[in-house]
Amino acid sequence: MTLTSPQNLQPAANLPQIPVALSSSSVYPLSVHDTFAVAHDLGYDGVEVMVTGSQISRNPETIRGLIERYQMPVLAIHAPTLLLTQQVWGKAWTKIELSAAMAAEVGATTVVAHPPFRWQSGYAENFAEGVRRISEEYGVTIAVENMYPWRVRGREAKAYLPHWNPLPEPYEHVTWDFSHAAIAGMDSYEEIRKLGTRLSHVHLTDGTPNGKDEHLLPGEGTQRCAETLQYLSETGYTGTVAIEVSTRKAKEAGEREEMLRQTLEFARVNLNQVLDE
Repeated sequence: MTLTSPQNLQPAANLPQIPVALSSSSVYPLSVHDTFAVAHDLGYDGVEVMVTGSQISRNPETIRGLIERYQMPVLAIHAPTLLLTQQVWGKAWTKIELSAAMAAEVGATTVVAHPPFRWQSGYAENFAEGVRRISEEYGVTIAVENMYPWRVRGREAKAYLPHWNPLPEPYEHVTWDFSHAAIAGMDSYEEIRKLGTRLSHVHLTDGTPNGKDEHLLPGEGTQRCAETLQYLSETGYTGTVAIEVSTRKAKEAGEREEMLRQTLEFARVNLNQVLDE
């Protein structure tokens, strides 16, 4: 990946107070290019690019071309800190730093990162401090995402260090995911109230407490999605709400787009944003 100066592209202007972005994970198995096209066609405010093994997702020049082509800003970069992306961009700190550099280059203000895995002991011990340093160096917000306990034979296995729950940790910025909260048996509405101004990014989805990371459409699970969005609107939240739902079961033409259109409408209605006639 070739990067130039970290402030090449300025963040998008003329966005609503709470912009609604489309995560590239929501169109899987389609491409990042498809994410921009769908977001443009449905009227999203921007996109969140999840860095994966896909070359497009790791190439800032290609992303900048898509931004220009579709006039669709990138509002967040999701670092390759998932279990399935452990081979992308090498070592743990390299993943965070390259994600921050890429965010700065394409004009995104936020990087989403998962907490360290248990076996990343050296990385985990200095995680909060390192995240803060890289955030300041590149001028972007690095928001650590809430995860959930792993269970093996009915018992909780310690998969993350220092913990899967970011609330008690010294992270300045947090991403909240409703599906992860559902697995953990947490009430997103109550937890987000506790986070206060530390909440910087939201993954809007839904889930049920059955141990599966379902990423359902909001309203299909047990989370208080509508009430939480209304709370964010009423309390002056200034981060992004990124739609991160699973559309993998879409079979017929237009089915995926309809799911994403409905989710966008759900977000805007509950964020008290005026819808186009």
